[in-house]
Amino acid sequence: FNIILLFSTFLTRLLTFSLLRDMSVTKPLCVEFPRSMVEAVTSWNLPMSRFLHTYVFRSALRFGVFSAVMVTYTASALLHGLSFHLGAVLISLGFITYIEHVLRKRLAVIFSACVLSRKCPPGCSHQNKKKRWVYLINIAFSALAVLHLTYLGSVFNSSVDYTEEEEDDITHHTIQKWSELSWTSHWVTFGCWVFYRLVL
Repeated sequence: FNIILLFSTFLTRLLTFSLLRDMSVTKPLCVEFPRSMVEAVTSWNLPMSRFLHTYVFRSALRFGVFSAVMVTYTASALLHGLSFHLGAVLISLGFITYIEHVLRKRLAVIFSACVLSRKCPPGCSHQNKKKRWVYLINIAFSALAVLHLTYLGSVFNSSVDYTEEEEDDITHHTIQKWSELSWTSHWVTFGCWVFYRLVL
C-alpha cells in the first residue's frame, strides 16, 4: 500500500510540476534589463503576450506587420479598459516596438551582426556575433529601452488614484507629464524611424 501511495504522490507531483512549469507570468530581468523594447513588452505579462500574439497578431498579419502590431496594441488597450493613459502608453509602445524591430532588423542585415530585437539563436548566419561594436549596439538599444520604459512609466503616478479620477484629469495628467519631459521618447522614436528610412 505504501508503494502505491508513494507512486501516486510521485505522479501527482510530476503532473503538477509539468502543468505549473509553464505558468510563469513574467520575466522580471527581461523587463528591468531589457535587450529591447520588444523583449520588455513581451516579458511583462507572458500569458497576455502569448494570447495577443496567437489570436490577434497572427490574425492581423495579413494586413502587414505594422498593422498587425498596431491592432495588437489596440486590442491590448481595449482589454486594459480603454483608459487614456493606458491607451496612450500602449499605442506609443506599438510605434516604439515596431520601429525598433525594423531598425534593428535592417542593421542586422547591413552589418551581418547579432543586433536583432530578440537574441539570435546559437546557429544564426550572422558573421559578427561577439565583436565589441555588436555588444555596444545592443547595450545602446538596451539603454534606449530603459529610457522608453522610464518615460512611458512616468504617467503612472502613485499619488493619483485612477479609480476615482475623472478621465479628463487622467488625460490632462498624461499629456502634461509627457510635455514636461519634452515628449522625449516620442521624438527619439521619430528619430529612429528617420534613421531607419535613411539606411535603406
